[in-house]
Amino acid sequence: MRDRITPLLTEAQIRARVQEMGAQLTRDYAGQDLVVVGLLNGVFPFFADLVRSMDFDFDVSFMQVASYGGGTESTGEVHILKDLDRSIQGRHALVVEDIVDTGLTLFKVRNLLKDREPQSLKICTLLDKPSRRKIEVPVDYVGFTIEDHFVVGYGLDFDGKLRNLPYVGVYHP
Repeated sequence: MRDRITPLLTEAQIRARVQEMGAQLTRDYAGQDLVVVGLLNGVFPFFADLVRSMDFDFDVSFMQVASYGGGTESTGEVHILKDLDRSIQGRHALVVEDIVDTGLTLFKVRNLLKDREPQSLKICTLLDKPSRRKIEVPVDYVGFTIEDHFVVGYGLDFDGKLRNLPYVGVYHP
């Protein structure tokens, strides 16, 4: 499988950008009551690196959502597999995602979380693919904007595999 990957972002590029994002989030949220919400499964390496680069106290929670059925295209249906275990009512909430593609997943998650009455709700993503949007969603913090490629590594997978690569690469099926 790895012979079908063309590197797109190096481990060093990713780490440097994540550090910058963590510093920005520290400036924006320090001293505020923040819940950082990771969208599993693909977000786990980015989420871990990002929260370690944030220099203040906050809560973390996770949701697990699915919109891919094992292929390289979103099914268009979004399923909540695991919900939050912390309340966000009256608190600032930052949703952290690995990649924003069609916008369908974040649209559903964002609407669900808005109904829970957070003080603010913002989105942070490692990768943004605006050319694939079917639904516009506001993305407040973006690591990298990429072209329309199916990418793997640094948490992103193909059928559950290749998440452990320390870089992001384009997968050629």
